[in-house]
Amino acid sequence: MKKGKAKGGTEQGQEKNETKLKKVKKKVYQKELSRLQVELVKLQEWIKYKGLKVVVIFEGRDAAGKGGVIKRITECLNPRICRVSALGKPSDREKTQWYFQRYVAHLPAAGEVVLFDRSWYNRAGVERVMGFCTHEEYVEFLRSCPEFECMLQRSGIILIKYWFSVSDEEQEKRFRERIRNPVKRWKFSSMDLEARAKWVEYSKAKDDLFLATDIQESPWYVVDADEKRRARLNCISHFLSMIPYEDLTPEPIELPPLQEAMEYERPPVSTQTFVPEVF
Repeated sequence: MKKGKAKGGTEQGQEKNETKLKKVKKKVYQKELSRLQVELVKLQEWIKYKGLKVVVIFEGRDAAGKGGVIKRITECLNPRICRVSALGKPSDREKTQWYFQRYVAHLPAAGEVVLFDRSWYNRAGVERVMGFCTHEEYVEFLRSCPEFECMLQRSGIILIKYWFSVSDEEQEKRFRERIRNPVKRWKFSSMDLEARAKWVEYSKAKDDLFLATDIQESPWYVVDADEKRRARLNCISHFLSMIPYEDLTPEPIELPPLQEAMEYERPPVSTQTFVPEVF
């Protein structure tokens, strides 16, 4: 597996800082995350008020931490405003469509945010490495993707792209944790097993992808994801910095008094079926 791998054992090779980062303490992490989540709510209200259309793409290797940061972003937000798009493999019909067509259907309307947990970049990653697309389809994707993204931006969409970078040592650790933990085991697929044997191919695919699509109009922002807590805080903080917003938090309200029962008599509680109190 390690034969032919870039020095340093990471997808960024020698450019990756090999100094192991100290873990963010749990207390500090929770305090900062709570603060950032309050700011995310403010941003959500601003997006709704101004009718903004926001697309955020999360890409990277398996177990790089994309799902973790998406979960923390959406945790306190209104799912009608901020939603996640995580598409599975295309149907036979979708395979005959224009490649970007099924992704277009998930783009936001005014006042919405869509977080793509993997996106149209599947074509330049897993599809290329695993042979799920032809070379011609892959080359056409690299040519048309920057044009497609510029078109989205001209239509008024704010497009932000994150690449979660993780070392093979950390990925291996997370894979083994998934295997041990029955709650996380569903995250581990047969495709993950095949990807382990194609680490170098995935690294090359990522480098070629960046060469073609890391453009000034639509740049990639790389998140060092070896330390989960730090990666989440850094990514959310950067996301907040990308869209200028104002605090539109509503003022506290006073609850009106409850309506009096008057002459209405409710049916007895014994007529209802309750969940058994096991705990």
